[in-house]
This record gives sequence, C-alpha cells and structure tokens, in this order.
Amino acid sequence: MQGLLKWLLVIAVVVLGWAWWRQQRVPRPPRPTPGKAPATPSHLPEPMLRCRHCGTHVPASDAVRGALGPYCSDEHRRLAEG
Repeated sequence: MQGLLKWLLVIAVVVLGWAWWRQQRVPRPPRPTPGKAPATPSHLPEPMLRCRHCGTHVPASDAVRGALGPYCSDEHRRLAEG
C-alpha cells in the first residue's frame, strides 16, 4: 500500500510540475487594468506644418494660417505676405 501511495505522489508532482512549466511557457495577453482608459485622440500625434518663411516645423494647432499657407508666427506671416 505504501508503494502505491508513493507512486501516486510522484505522478501528482510530475503532473503539477508539467502544468506549471506549460503555463510559464505560453505567453498570455496582458489583462487590461480597470482604471486605464483607451487612448483618446488628444493623446495621438499631431501633424506638423512647415513655416513658409523660415521652414521651421510647428504643430498644426500652433501654426498661424495665412493666405499663402502656414507660418510659425504672425511676424513671419506679415513678412511673407506683406
């Protein structure tokens, strides 16, 4: 009877070890955290526009719009467009 219990214990340890090894080997997708929201458009990259006067690139939201195109400042818009 003791021999049988010994072999059952050995088999149980081997099966548990195999299951643990297999679980560690297979990558799982990360679980989403409950407090984290998906990226909103405000977090996305903003297009950059080239100043028609000096060539400096500025974010589209900061660019000064002129008749001939975008500028980095009002001064450059005035210089280029007169």
